[in-house]
Amino acid sequence: MLHRFSIAILFIWFGLLKPFGHETTTTLIAHTIYFGDPETMVKILGWWEVSIGLTLMVRKLVRIAFALIVIRLPFILLAFILMPDVCYVHFPFALTLEGQYLIKDLTLFAATIAIAGMLDKPSSSEVRH
Repeated sequence: MLHRFSIAILFIWFGLLKPFGHETTTTLIAHTIYFGDPETMVKILGWWEVSIGLTLMVRKLVRIAFALIVIRLPFILLAFILMPDVCYVHFPFALTLEGQYLIKDLTLFAATIAIAGMLDKPSSSEVRH
């Protein structure tokens, strides 16, 4: 549960930065990959991350968080392919700050996927001795 809440807080925190005008790599992705006005896309992606965080807070909604991540994940991966000059100082290991931020996103997404995979196991409060 602690893992789920800590990751949820990060998604909410980082997600809220975007609609309130703070630059992140989502801004970079919105300007290069997504269709539509980048300003609008950044806000949508920010609220998307907030939604992931909120759904992680409720155990029964974690599968929704998983679905939201699965939809978003390919666009993060595409950034590495379509914008190597922005993501890497020296391909393939030396990342720029933007590339490091994208790796952070991938790590958070992978952790959320792992949490979603644990749903079928009973929580410690559900185990009876």
